[in-house]
Amino acid sequence: MITRIAQRQQNLATYHQLRQAGIPAATISGRSRRGGPWQRLLPRVYLLQTGPPDTRQQALSAVLYAAHLTADPLSGSTAALTGGSALALLGIRDAPPEPLDVLVRAPRSPVATGRVRPCPTSRWPATIHVSGVPSTRPIRAAADFAARTDDPDLVRSVLANVVQGGWCHPHDLHAELRAARVRGRPAVRVAAAELVAGVRSIAEGRARDTLAATDLPAPLWNARLHGPDGAFLASPDAYWPEEGVALEIDSAEYHYTRDAWQATVHRRLRLESRGVLVASTTPGILRDRPADVIAALRALLVLGAARPAPAEVTARGHAQLELPLPPPYAPKARDTV
Repeated sequence: MITRIAQRQQNLATYHQLRQAGIPAATISGRSRRGGPWQRLLPRVYLLQTGPPDTRQQALSAVLYAAHLTADPLSGSTAALTGGSALALLGIRDAPPEPLDVLVRAPRSPVATGRVRPCPTSRWPATIHVSGVPSTRPIRAAADFAARTDDPDLVRSVLANVVQGGWCHPHDLHAELRAARVRGRPAVRVAAAELVAGVRSIAEGRARDTLAATDLPAPLWNARLHGPDGAFLASPDAYWPEEGVALEIDSAEYHYTRDAWQATVHRRLRLESRGVLVASTTPGILRDRPADVIAALRALLVLGAARPAPAEVTARGHAQLELPLPPPYAPKARDTV
């Protein structure tokens, strides 16, 4: 029986499961002493191996700890990984793997311990399995992450990466944030507004803030540009369709391998061959010398306004939507996840 439990639960078992399998309490204690064949990772949760736990085992141990004593911990019916740790397990960029946030069905409220942070809720979601770990869906994990993170740049980045990765639509994420009653938090509101407007990265968010402080017209964010035959040309970070001006924010991480750089240059050539004026910058220049970026854009917009808009380019972009103001932020206990 112990072998079946270990195989099913990535070499993990709870104290209750071990006792149900007929293992005496003294044996459990003895085997989990320093130098023994087992390890006690959390209260009532044991790793049945001598080597250190990997990321999946750490995540699953948190769910085993928080799950109801008599429930199947892999069912996802009483406990599920959520927040940044669930997003990190999916491989979503910038999502922090710790603390290990675990959604727990209210009214239960296990005590936080170590890196595990139980999150009681009466709004229980559908759950999935990620690498064998019961988890909330990315849209719920993102909302739970936003509810417990104070760093506005991190909130901005992680939510953008969830949408950019195709895990959910920005309008659906906005609805989930509203249901979680966290959209009134300043960092969350800014991130949600950017995503609905079409912003898909923290650098684009900074660009949007920078442009909002000027008298320049608002662009379309991540608009898809097509030629007269309908062929896709490019999707610049920002685009002014009336002037035919594009802003490209190129980071070294994504653009400075040989193949990526050539693809970037080729994309600009496609745009310029259709008459689009392209301003290029990097996240660092945008952060440290925003005035230089604004000056370049202003000059190009003046040039673009003095000529007809490029006839061979059609922009299919995001409308600049204004989100309604949320009600006063007054979260209720156990209902904010």
